Amino acid sequence: MNKQLDEQLHSFTEYLQIEKHYSVHTFEQYRHDIEEFYVFMKEQGLRSLKDVEYSDARLFLTKLHDHGLKRSSVSRKVSSIRSFYRYLNREKQLLDNPFSFVNLPKKEQRLPAFFYEEEIQALLDACNGDTPLELRNLAIFELLYATGIRVSECTNIQLGDVDLGMSTLLVKGKGKKERYVPFGSFANDALEQYILHSRPKLAKDGSHTQLLLNHRGGALTQRGIRLILNKIIEKASLTGKIHPHMLRHTFATHLLNNGADLRTVQELLGHAQLSSTQLYTHVSKDQLRKTYLAHHPRA
Repeated sequence: MNKQLDEQLHSFTEYLQIEKHYSVHTFEQYRHDIEEFYVFMKEQGLRSLKDVEYSDARLFLTKLHDHGLKRSSVSRKVSSIRSFYRYLNREKQLLDNPFSFVNLPKKEQRLPAFFYEEEIQALLDACNGDTPLELRNLAIFELLYATGIRVSECTNIQLGDVDLGMSTLLVKGKGKKERYVPFGSFANDALEQYILHSRPKLAKDGSHTQLLLNHRGGALTQRGIRLILNKIIEKASLTGKIHPHMLRHTFATHLLNNGADLRTVQELLGHAQLSSTQLYTHVSKDQLRKTYLAHHPRA
């Protein structure tokens, strides 16, 4: 990589960190995509970004397809490079953006997996118990299902973020955006039992301010939550796999199935774009269709 390309990439990643507040994982992904494009430029004898033309952008897209990448991966890489050029245009370092008119491949429409209400009840039954860890596990499950928060948001919750009196949770989401999410009486009871009777026994030295603690008294990690949920589904004897995001999918699907409007669900999930939330309407319609076929006498 020559000095100019290196400086341009460094400037862009600083912009993603400082101005856009992107996570380390996100801007590293941008960096990787752009460095991959730099390798392509070297193969094509292109020494600077201003030498890249629309035909080169199309050739790069073709090469990505030839490598057998998924459409979602191709779209992400092209979006990364397009954003990079857009930033350099804004900074007056480049005049053109050869990726402006490159059509992104349509993403595969995968419907998010979710649990039916009877499955949720079976999982809740599997959480029963009165040991400190069992009370904690029930609080985790109730909280994820009641709020639809991401597992990363769950592990970042501080004790002061929980308001049991108002049954609300302060959630720090992507891009350092904050939102308040309500939760119901079942989650409130589970959290109260955990905070009053379980957490003090898990907290060894009392130095951690995180809400959720592991068996050693340290902050619970995302991997820890995944292990807990896997144990719950094994105990419930349900077939298939569970991952934390399934409870987020279930939260959204159940709200929509029971009449919640799309904008409200968008706010609760912390989605920046309504299109991200609209994916769940397909799940809801599918569920409505199954119910119709199962119960209508002339279906």
